[in-house]
Amino acid sequence: MHRLFVAIRPPAPVRKLLLAAMGGISGARWQTEDQLHLTLRFVGDVDRHRGGDVVAALGSIHHPRFDIAIDGLGTFGRRGRPETVWAGVAPSVPLRTLHNKVDQAMVRIGLPPESRAYSPHVTLARLKRTSGSIRGLVEGAGGLASPPFTVAHFSLFESQLTLEGAVYSVVERYALD
Repeated sequence: MHRLFVAIRPPAPVRKLLLAAMGGISGARWQTEDQLHLTLRFVGDVDRHRGGDVVAALGSIHHPRFDIAIDGLGTFGRRGRPETVWAGVAPSVPLRTLHNKVDQAMVRIGLPPESRAYSPHVTLARLKRTSGSIRGLVEGAGGLASPPFTVAHFSLFESQLTLEGAVYSVVERYALD
């Protein structure tokens, strides 16, 4: 089985900005530079045959290049307790359109449509119950923002879970028109 997802990898200067914003929360499990990505669609566990279908379906997507920018920090959580710290993305119609095209391509090969609302972000940290307050990060990062950067391609990634965390490898890259 292969655990797959479709994502955009921010360029090196943006990853450097994101890495510099990390810190200030005791007990947080921070992402490494190699883990920083903006998910377009989680595919999940698939066999080799279905993986080939995913590769082919993504290859049929045509979409122009576009610019996006990092804009702000936030958290996801349950019951009022933050579990994930993320960097947001400024609103972008082309990004949402690309997400929809990726989702539609997955539906065409028999995968269920994405059930959650799309909330574009780059995960910075996962928090444990014992993690410290996020106040230090929010105050330290202030209005985290990047200059706009061009999205010239997206990639299909495979995720392998290890004791040290997830290791991501590119399965295929797809150039935008």
